[in-house]
Amino acid sequence: MASLLLPPQPLYTLSSTPAIPFLPNTHYAPSLKPSYKPLKCKSLTISFALAESDSPKSIEPDPNPNLQTILQELADSFVLPSDYFAQLPRDLRLDLNDAAFDLSNGPIIDECGQELGETLLNISRAWEQADTSTSTTLVSKLPLLVGSLADSNKPAFGRRLVSSGRRFQSMGKYGQGELQRIAKAMTMTGNFLSAHPVSNATDEPPKEEIRVLKFGELQVELTPDKAYIGAVIGFIFGILSWEVSQGIQSIPENSLQYANDNALLLAKSLRGALLALFYSSTFLSAFIVVGLLVLAGQLKSKEK
Repeated sequence: MASLLLPPQPLYTLSSTPAIPFLPNTHYAPSLKPSYKPLKCKSLTISFALAESDSPKSIEPDPNPNLQTILQELADSFVLPSDYFAQLPRDLRLDLNDAAFDLSNGPIIDECGQELGETLLNISRAWEQADTSTSTTLVSKLPLLVGSLADSNKPAFGRRLVSSGRRFQSMGKYGQGELQRIAKAMTMTGNFLSAHPVSNATDEPPKEEIRVLKFGELQVELTPDKAYIGAVIGFIFGILSWEVSQGIQSIPENSLQYANDNALLLAKSLRGALLALFYSSTFLSAFIVVGLLVLAGQLKSKEK
């Protein structure tokens, strides 16, 4: 029983010769430990250096965003129900007409090119008619026009988008925020296009600012000559109105004979209405003549 309490003896005590193969094993494990640590540190250092060298490339934003992608986001913002514009309240419809005017006002073909200019004109007409489906279809064509859009046309296109986007922004929150989403997309696209540098390779002279009066689909360019012609026409019309009013007033009331009192009252009321009409036409013509002369002078001074 006492032999069972004895601790186990080492193996090399059972042999007459020293267990030499076991001696190197006692020093082998410590030799692996220091050789393993430097290898691990080296791998960690290499991986950290690789991660550090790759991190700036993943964080750095793209300095040249894709214009077609931005225009596609603008087109996506106009994906609306087919009767969305038609259901807008009256005040928002007026703001929509103002947005259409800002988008297509002025010499749009000269500033934005033939294809893009016609597309913007059709978009503005769709907004004026509250035609949502046509507007969505036309706006979806804008990303396809990137290839034909010249660098010199981008700033003008951008300014029109920013100006029209402000109209959408002034509409406030309506529905699910579709109008504000449109305003944000138009402003972002417009600012990107407006900041696009224009090449100085062309020596074209700067285009003069042209004032245009728009009556529905009719656009009339204002020039000094046209303003003077309008003033002359207004002056002639005022003279004729004044002569007619004086002729009516010169007719005495008792010079004509009437069948009864009712006819007399009717003739007096008709005479008064005609006098009021022609006198007001005379004063209105005089006001228009003065306004056109002042406008012609302003346009002429700007041309100089």
